[in-house]
Amino acid sequence: MMGFTIPWQSLFGGMLLGLSAALLMLFSGKVAGISGIIGGLLSRQKHETSWRVAFVIGMILSVYVVSPLGFELPEIINNNIFLVALAGLLVGLGTRLGNGCTSGHGIVGMGRFSKRSIIATCIFMTTAIIVVLIRNLLGGL
Repeated sequence: MMGFTIPWQSLFGGMLLGLSAALLMLFSGKVAGISGIIGGLLSRQKHETSWRVAFVIGMILSVYVVSPLGFELPEIINNNIFLVALAGLLVGLGTRLGNGCTSGHGIVGMGRFSKRSIIATCIFMTTAIIVVLIRNLLGGL
């Protein structure tokens, strides 16, 4: 399995995501779905900008906060930029079709036992499993 080195990093990352989603929901009643947060920034909703900007800045700065602990972002420099852009567009399309992103459905929606989020997350995970199996069968494209 490429890229999966230490399971503790994944566990720690998941715990931080859950904690941030719970704190945002607890203190402001907002859902920590990144597509909704970014979408709200782009549509300029009144009295909603400051917490959205703070959330995005916190996501960006978190890389610098955890980097001394050995955490780092995956490199995409060696990847085909066209494929990376296409993947981003497909993710955006899927986010619109699914009425939310993996973070909104998978972290917050599942935690709230939302039937729609449970179905969406099952579809996300099934699709990811199929893609990984196909990539491995084709020789790790």
